[in-house]
Amino acid sequence: MSAIENVSRRGFLKGVVSAGAFVLSVRYLPESLHAEGLPGNTRIDHAAFHPGIFLGIEPDGTVYIVAHRSEMGTTSRTSLPLILADELDADWKRVRLEQALGDERYGSQNTDGSHSIREFFETMRKAGATARLMLTQAAANQWKVSPDECKADLHTIVHTATGRKLGYGELAAAASKLPVPKPEDLKFKPKSAWRYIGKGSPSYDLPQVVTGKAVYGMDARMDGMVYASIERPPVLGGKVKSFDDKEALKVAGVSRTVSVEPFQGAWGFQPLGGVAVIANNTWAAFQGRKKLRVEWENGPNAGYNSGAYRKELQEKSRTAAKVARNHGDVDAGFAGGGKIIEADYYVPHLAHAAMEPLVAVAEFRNGKVAAWAPTQNPQAVQETVAKACGIAKDDVICHVTLLGGGFGRKSKPDYVAEAALLSKKVGRPVKVVWTREDDIRFDFYHSVAAVYMKAAVDSSGKPTAWLQRTVFPPILSMNNPNEDHAADFEMGMGMTDVPFDIPNLRVENGAASAHVRIGWLRSVSNIYHAFAVQTFADELAHAAKRDPVDYMLDLIGPPRIVDMAGVANPNYGGDYEQYPNDTGRLRKVLEMAAEKSGWGKRKFAKGAGMGIAVHRSFLTYVANVVEVQVSDDGTIHIPRVETVVDAGLVTNPETARSQFEGAAVFGTSIALMGSITATDGAIDQSNFNNYPVARMKEAPVRTNVHLVESDAPPAGIGEPGVPPFIPALCNAIFAATGKRVRELPLNKMKLV
Repeated sequence: MSAIENVSRRGFLKGVVSAGAFVLSVRYLPESLHAEGLPGNTRIDHAAFHPGIFLGIEPDGTVYIVAHRSEMGTTSRTSLPLILADELDADWKRVRLEQALGDERYGSQNTDGSHSIREFFETMRKAGATARLMLTQAAANQWKVSPDECKADLHTIVHTATGRKLGYGELAAAASKLPVPKPEDLKFKPKSAWRYIGKGSPSYDLPQVVTGKAVYGMDARMDGMVYASIERPPVLGGKVKSFDDKEALKVAGVSRTVSVEPFQGAWGFQPLGGVAVIANNTWAAFQGRKKLRVEWENGPNAGYNSGAYRKELQEKSRTAAKVARNHGDVDAGFAGGGKIIEADYYVPHLAHAAMEPLVAVAEFRNGKVAAWAPTQNPQAVQETVAKACGIAKDDVICHVTLLGGGFGRKSKPDYVAEAALLSKKVGRPVKVVWTREDDIRFDFYHSVAAVYMKAAVDSSGKPTAWLQRTVFPPILSMNNPNEDHAADFEMGMGMTDVPFDIPNLRVENGAASAHVRIGWLRSVSNIYHAFAVQTFADELAHAAKRDPVDYMLDLIGPPRIVDMAGVANPNYGGDYEQYPNDTGRLRKVLEMAAEKSGWGKRKFAKGAGMGIAVHRSFLTYVANVVEVQVSDDGTIHIPRVETVVDAGLVTNPETARSQFEGAAVFGTSIALMGSITATDGAIDQSNFNNYPVARMKEAPVRTNVHLVESDAPPAGIGEPGVPPFIPALCNAIFAATGKRVRELPLNKMKLV
């Protein structure tokens, strides 16, 4: 097998960085990638002291902690182990992380939905406290004193009366012989004693990333592997009618072509099907694929045209639909007089477009599969690959590399199933590499949506009746193509959980069928719901000739817990008593954002202005003030963003701020340029030339992130920064130009 070595930027970095660079002691890729034996984390499962599945301590004092969530820039891989290390009182410099395989022992491994810290904060604390208690007992036994006379102090146990010390490594063997304490016997460190939680720490992987040594999906290799590039049906549900591979097989390096069967029934995470070109390097596979001649049977979705579908959704949004929340008597409120204000909002399909396109390598051997992939959910990989290959889930081993971005796309493992299926057919390990064009044309798209807003307002401009209706093809269509109404969790993202103090309020959801694969994207249906609700609120404020901040505070009403009785709302999976919809916290971030931005205290030149929006999502409260400058030709410049965040207890403030800075850039991409369209069922966009993302000249110049000190439990960080940014930007454009934005994306034609 020949190999092509590229002189890449990463390769250059590896060559010039000094030998003194920090090197991880746990390798992602062993010399042989063949997965032998049972799945597990060898260093931890076989450590001298391993009181639980997340932790192991060796006699030299090295602490190994399992990172069971995936790393794609959100630093879950750093922050979760940091919690355990703090409760253990371990020296972070002596901690080594081991990336978990897909394994149900760890509970959920799905790095999605902004719930990693929220879901595992207490679990990590318990793991650390358990080990600390056992180490303390082991030291007390050796000194023949009461454990109450001993305390942990940075990787050592100290006898407070005499000052004697024993390191964790010295105590590992003795501690391993003690019974694991019961949860009720654990004693947690007080907040005042925390070393790492709430203090801020850079990503554990940062040294590897900046020196080019970090291992991503594209870096994974297996002995004897071949490469595959797949020509997929251009229309969802399409099938190969016939194909001619004569010219493809003439390309140097191409060995064969292989048919990939189309999905059966609901598409779920199944491969789309098509024809794979197998070669000994990616370039040959790509070139051979270009030479394929495929005739397609496109199926019923060939009639899908996004322009016509948009009109269909907007018509439905103007028609009475399924009621999802009803408070008071909206019809009587509208009939009771007052000015009626209506508005229609529209957001197109969006693609994930992560920096790293999809890639996976897998080997099917002896009825088992070993795979390496940049996945957000290795357990979903196990389930999907097992079903595709007709084997047991336990016979699938999934190794997780670093992810070059994800935004939700890499929790859908169709690409890993492709590699496993091809390996089964070819009899060798297969690496499937998606091009950027594949990544954009065959995505699980963020849903297109039409939202209708209507309000009756009194003489002061305050709403007496409020109706909001949303229509979009739901995520659940992936498991049931006939599903045409939103799931409760989708409606709970900015629709049924609207926090306004209005006497008569109704929320409705219209039916919409999917014609492309629909999936979750960073912040999910909050994107179009926050855009509609927060922009409409700004419209009402200006119609009433009131300041938008004062008007929004009136809409939210007094501090209270929003009554969600009778509403099917999973509250992002959080217990409502622990995570109530608290308008006091919402008001606070709004007021702080106004204060930090100097709201109402500045005068802007022509074409400049500020806009504000506030939204609760993923149990976190966020307010944005966006400042814009709009040039005469419609070009939008964003000099400053002020973001205020109440996410409860923030484990790692440094990386939390980076997530909200990134959310402003992500939101800029959506607002200014994000749009996926379809003609005759096929996606029109293919690369960054026609699906651009924000570059430096479009991105906000400065984003200031202010974290609210809070005793509330941890909430989401990765996603809640996106929803309020978009309406704040659009409201700023109105303030600057007098032109109201009701559809995305923005472009020059709409502003000149």
